Amino acid sequence: MPAERDQDRRQAPGGARERGAPAPPLRQALREAILKGEYTPGERLVEAQLIERFQASRFNVRAAIQELATEGLVEVQRNRGAHVRKVSLAEAVEITEVRMVVEGLVAARAADHVTADQATELDEIGVLMRRAVEAGEFRRYSDLNQRLHALIRRIAGHGTADRIVETLRGQLVRHQFMVSLLPGRPATSLPQHERIIAAIRDRDPKAAETAMREHIASVIEALKSMDYFGVPS
Repeated sequence: MPAERDQDRRQAPGGARERGAPAPPLRQALREAILKGEYTPGERLVEAQLIERFQASRFNVRAAIQELATEGLVEVQRNRGAHVRKVSLAEAVEITEVRMVVEGLVAARAADHVTADQATELDEIGVLMRRAVEAGEFRRYSDLNQRLHALIRRIAGHGTADRIVETLRGQLVRHQFMVSLLPGRPATSLPQHERIIAAIRDRDPKAAETAMREHIASVIEALKSMDYFGVPS
C-alpha cells in the first residue's frame, strides 16, 4: 500500500527517521550524556559508537551532532570529526555575563507572573536548600539550585529567554560543577537565592532582577577566583 511504503521510508533501524530532523530523544539523550560528563571535554564522538549506543541511523547521529554544535556543546573539525567542545575559564566568564542579563530578565518576569502556589513551591525549595547547606549535603544543594532556577524560568514563561539560558547552561555545566565545589560556595550563594525567592514571592520585579544579577555576578567572581588559583580550565 502507498501509505505503508511511505511509512517504511520514514523509518530507519532503531526506530529513527531517515529524513528530516533527528528524533528529539536522540539529540536529547546525547546532550544529557555530555552534560553528565559521560563524554568529557575534548573527547571524540565516534559515529559508529553513537549509532550502536543509541540505536540510531548514521544520518540521525550526524544531524544530532550538528544541532549540538550550534548549541556550542560539540565542535566539528574537518578531518578530525566531532569532539565535545572545551570551554576555557575566560569564555565561561563571558558566557556567564550574558547569562546574568538574561536571567535577570527572567527573574523580573517571574515576579510579575508568580502565582500563590508557585510562591509556595519557591519557599519550599528555599527551605530544602538551607537544610542541605546545614547538613553539608552540597551535591543535593547543587541539584536544588538547578531545580530553583528551572522553576523560576517556568514561572516566567519566556520561551526565548528559556532557550538561551538552557544553551548557555549546557556550555557551562563543567565550570558550574567546579564552582559548586569551591570552599564555602553554598553558604555564600544560599542567602543570594533566598533574596531572589523573597523578591519573586513579593512580586517585586526590580528587586528580583537585582537579586538575580547580584547572584550571578558572584558566580563570575567565583570563576575568576578559579583562574587566580590556577584551577585547570
